[in-house]
Amino acid sequence: MKNIAVVGAGLVGSLQAILMAQKGYNVSVFERREDLRKAKLINGKSINLALSDRGWKALELAGIAEDIRQISIPMYKRCMHAPDGMLTYQPYGKDDEAIYSVSRGGLNQKLMNLADDYPNIEYFFDRKCQDLDLSTNTLTFKNTAEKTDEARQFDKIFATDGAFSAVRMRMQKSMMFDYSQKFLDHGYKELVIPANPDGTHKLDKNCLHIWPRGEFMMIALPNLDGSFTCTLFFPMYGETSFDTLKTREEVSAFFDKTFSDAVELMPTLLDDYFGNPTSTLIMVRCNPWNYKDNVLLLGDSAHAIVPFYGQGMNCGFEDCTVFDEMYKAANGNWDGLMSSFSDQRVPDGNAILDLALMNYVEMRDLTADPDFLLRKKIEAKFTQLHPGKWMPLYSQVTFSNTRYSDALKNDQRQQAIMDKIMALPNIHQEWNEPVVMEKIMSYLV
Repeated sequence: MKNIAVVGAGLVGSLQAILMAQKGYNVSVFERREDLRKAKLINGKSINLALSDRGWKALELAGIAEDIRQISIPMYKRCMHAPDGMLTYQPYGKDDEAIYSVSRGGLNQKLMNLADDYPNIEYFFDRKCQDLDLSTNTLTFKNTAEKTDEARQFDKIFATDGAFSAVRMRMQKSMMFDYSQKFLDHGYKELVIPANPDGTHKLDKNCLHIWPRGEFMMIALPNLDGSFTCTLFFPMYGETSFDTLKTREEVSAFFDKTFSDAVELMPTLLDDYFGNPTSTLIMVRCNPWNYKDNVLLLGDSAHAIVPFYGQGMNCGFEDCTVFDEMYKAANGNWDGLMSSFSDQRVPDGNAILDLALMNYVEMRDLTADPDFLLRKKIEAKFTQLHPGKWMPLYSQVTFSNTRYSDALKNDQRQQAIMDKIMALPNIHQEWNEPVVMEKIMSYLV
């Protein structure tokens, strides 16, 4: 029986450990943090996560989807908060399709507890990965609790240790390994809208709330306890930025002017702003994701994504699904499996990085734009009339298992058609006419 190491006990690592344990392997999971299962209060930087179809498929594969549904809240639409306080609702899909808000820490804790059901999974906490000898598949860890070094050899290694992966850094020094990283000009800070005194939500709990303000954006996702986790996306530097808002008076004045309808819901705004860390946003691309048939990168260690499509976790979970499907198709034969997985999956990792960046511009700048809203309305109507002919990009990414790389190509074709439609005379007055739908069909043909 092969002994498998999973480096990183986050969301993707814990799920991959469960899937490999179900195949009968002995799985050792190493995590640099302390045991999250023992934490009563889960603190630290976090963006609430939005589980969608790709994530649910992986959880169903592992047989734990129902456990996770119990700690998630469905969000059926976006609620856009205009500067004047006006609300606009945009359904995410059709027929009550939803994305699901879930706490990152709560989900991670739940996955670890579910992994405890498998006697062939063993967790090792306070283990910081120091090195990997690629010639022998030997991992070296610093036991930070006991101040000792440990070396362990494994048959196969899955690296799920995040955007700054120690395993990937070792692979970067091997032959023919391409790597790039890019920090966004924007960072983020977590804030909170607490529950009402009776434990209910202050805003519609079945929406993802967005305050789009051009260069700035705030979002809010619901929690089970009646609160909302808010995330402010904000320039790191510049005239109005994390760098320049230095005093409580400056922050208060900025929020009163920019997010006035939210301020009254945020009694701890200033304490949260100055008490919570400012975090950066990084994108990582690399190729290949494997070293021979011995080591494989999954999740953020392979493709760190900015969070604006809500696909970071979903993409990482889909890595686990695709590997599982390829493993079963190969009848458990590992020969060439990791390199085949890398060949197939790298284009999809690159595509979702591009899509997430595109969606940031959409959420931040376009969701209040009349042309953009009309464009979406026309697409929605055509999809309703001809569901087999057209699927909006958001639905392809969020409510299907279409490969990300195919979704990106499909969208490029569809947007070229929509550019022609939006250029038609009087389109804002006549968008609902049959001739517009016929025109789209003629372009498709």
